Amino acid sequence: MKNLFLSKQKCFQSVHSDTHNNYICGTMPLTPYTLQYISNLLSANAQINNPQLPVETLAIDSRKILSPEITLFFALKGQRNGHNFIPELINKGVKSFVISEDKWSEAYPGINFLLVPDTLKALQLVAANHRKQFNYPVIGVTGSNGKTIVKEWLFQLLSIDHHIVRSPKSYNSQIGVPLSVWQMNDMADLAIFEAGISMPNEMLNLVNVIQPTIGVFTNIGSAHNEGFESIEQKLTEKFKLFGDVNTFIYPKDELTGFANEIPGKQQISWSTTDTSATVFVKEIERKSLHTKITGVIKAHEHTIEIPFIDEASVKNAITCWCVLIALEIPQNQVKQRMKELAPIEMRLKLRKGVNNCTVINDSYNSDLGSLQIALDFLQQQQQHPKRTLILSDIFQSGISSKELYAKVAQLLASAKVDRLIGIGPEIASQEQLFNLEKEFYVNTDAFLAEFSGAKFNNENILLKGSRLFEFEQISKLLEQKVHETVFEINLNGLIQNLNYYKSMLQPETKLMAMVKAFSYGSGSFEIANVLQFHKVDYLAVAYVDEGVELRKAGIKLPIMVMSPDVFAFESLLRSNLEPELYNFRILNEFVSFLHTHHSQEYKIHLKIDTGMHRLGFQEEDIDKLVSILKANPHIKVASVFSHLAASEDAEEDGFTQKQLDLFLRVADKLKQLLGYSFIRHICNSAGIVRHPEAHLDMVRLGLGLYGIDSAVKNNRLLQPIGTLKTTITQIKELAPGETVSYNRRGKINVPSKIATVKLGYADGLSRKLGNGVGEMLVNGKRAPIIGSVCMDMTMLNVTEIDCKETDEVIVFNEELRVEELAEKIGTIPYEVLTGISQRVKRVYVYE
Repeated sequence: MKNLFLSKQKCFQSVHSDTHNNYICGTMPLTPYTLQYISNLLSANAQINNPQLPVETLAIDSRKILSPEITLFFALKGQRNGHNFIPELINKGVKSFVISEDKWSEAYPGINFLLVPDTLKALQLVAANHRKQFNYPVIGVTGSNGKTIVKEWLFQLLSIDHHIVRSPKSYNSQIGVPLSVWQMNDMADLAIFEAGISMPNEMLNLVNVIQPTIGVFTNIGSAHNEGFESIEQKLTEKFKLFGDVNTFIYPKDELTGFANEIPGKQQISWSTTDTSATVFVKEIERKSLHTKITGVIKAHEHTIEIPFIDEASVKNAITCWCVLIALEIPQNQVKQRMKELAPIEMRLKLRKGVNNCTVINDSYNSDLGSLQIALDFLQQQQQHPKRTLILSDIFQSGISSKELYAKVAQLLASAKVDRLIGIGPEIASQEQLFNLEKEFYVNTDAFLAEFSGAKFNNENILLKGSRLFEFEQISKLLEQKVHETVFEINLNGLIQNLNYYKSMLQPETKLMAMVKAFSYGSGSFEIANVLQFHKVDYLAVAYVDEGVELRKAGIKLPIMVMSPDVFAFESLLRSNLEPELYNFRILNEFVSFLHTHHSQEYKIHLKIDTGMHRLGFQEEDIDKLVSILKANPHIKVASVFSHLAASEDAEEDGFTQKQLDLFLRVADKLKQLLGYSFIRHICNSAGIVRHPEAHLDMVRLGLGLYGIDSAVKNNRLLQPIGTLKTTITQIKELAPGETVSYNRRGKINVPSKIATVKLGYADGLSRKLGNGVGEMLVNGKRAPIIGSVCMDMTMLNVTEIDCKETDEVIVFNEELRVEELAEKIGTIPYEVLTGISQRVKRVYVYE
């Protein structure tokens, strides 16, 4: 199921008998949304037990149901079929469903079902109908890049004048857009929605939902090019959003040659070359921390200043400037507001905190939509017994404080938050609404004055604050002090990769995720929590202590232990871990242990050697193996598996087929002799892609989960999830004849600028990368390593790069990939990733 879910802000007041829902959303809607109304709208074949049942929430994710009685669940079909989750949702109290499979009404006669041909189209139709009820301006934003930044900056710039509804984070897809539009309410007077597409014929669906009156086009770049035959086709598709807009805002330089296709009754353009543009950008002057932009508007020069220097921010700011012109904001106000633009951090970050806490920092802004997303992520974290939310006042909600914080209180109850620390006068004034452990402060300074780290211990802490409250001061106190070298793990990329492989499987095929070796260097419970939330079937670790740690962190999935040591059998049983058994020695040791310590049925996994010749029982061992198992009926075979030796190699496909044939023969014999079925699995990541005939009952997803495909070089459908980054600690100017690092191996032949970065072989950077073999990215440009790699430091030649001390340096990411780094030193990505030292702090980001 997709990771999306939003509650509607404009709905019913006091329509629900439960008192805690009396103030969920605000004023009475223009149209009362009832099941009967929506059924009529969709022309559904309906089974409705209560036609007047109110619908306040649209949901598409079975894991995120807050108010089941007033939720309408759309069973979408995608990588996972939403219909499969209907029984689970009914158990949670959901009473109403939009479905496209006609088999549920007889099974659940007391439940409301609206049968339609296409549930996604139905979701879009409901949102489009909702949009039609409002006459205030709607800004639609699209383009290849910058959509979310432009939307968020417009919110910052315009919230002084308007109550604004906007897409949460980057909800711009076929599903995200209707859920965003569902937020429109009577209290707002402006809406801003972004629309993203990846292939032809998608935009028309979003046009009908958004129905923008003002169109904003950011740029035409390379993102999602693979879905289109040409730039022209891509541009034509994006322009469909703006067919009926009153005003169209665009970068004129990028659309040279498309003048006849420019939509809108009125056009507002900007250009750095064309003086006829609405805003002719005459000069862009970059300083160390800010940029001055001088533009000519109606023959008058105006200058704005923004606190950013990168090119993308400059372009996005100019686009926002044009929107303010369209809305007739006076230039003196524009100048002041632009100077105060704040950076947009679209990803929440998970870090280790003080006193064995985990800190989730999502404090770039605070509104109901993003609060709900952050609380969903907080719920996924099982590693601590307690959940604490530090929340500031929420601004620009468009509803009264009592209604707003009643809604917040309901969200906290649904997310099982244990403690609330409220900061701000408004949330403090509604203290009586919160039925949990709580404390309130008038402002951030008051909280800091009474701060004690001892008050936080072994808990998950979510920081959610409007930027006015400067929660970065709180995060500095709560987060564990980190080495300036960090390994940043993109959890969205992990989910994307998981779904990529799931899409290749039949619905009945199970998936085991490999989280051994600290999840290939990426983390432990942080990764396992995400995999558990996204419903993988099994986890696999190398050693018992890895599984024990996952159990302590609240992981409840079945866990297979691939190398169970005899001395750890007690811990294995105590933590309900399932051992891989691969020879008679380990099998007999386990049997003997169970006779002494355990009498109940216990699951094991049998490894079969089909040609890898590392571990496993041989075909000729099967009769003896079965004899032992039958003599010990309390031991239950959960799975039988083997390992493909060369699944990524086309030249070895013949050998791979022999392995599969042998495995199937052995598995069939085991099933016949044991008299019961078990899970069969042989595919690794490359096998999933290249050998669908070998998927069998389950597959084992390893390195591919982390964005590296050994079967397809630089597979762009996968997202490398790890970015290893550090900082420049010093820069020196060196003259010819001088040398760098140990043994004077780095020779300076011409005047050079050398940067020392805080990363060395103790952090996992191979010494083989020294002396020009390796490179790092400094401000987007490659800088070769000069001299030997030291224990804690490495030197780079940055002579041709504009940089300064404290600038960020990338060791590997999506551009400078880990596969390239591994190839340079004659190894494999596994070794590079698992070699990253534990002293390098992991930071987890989630959008």
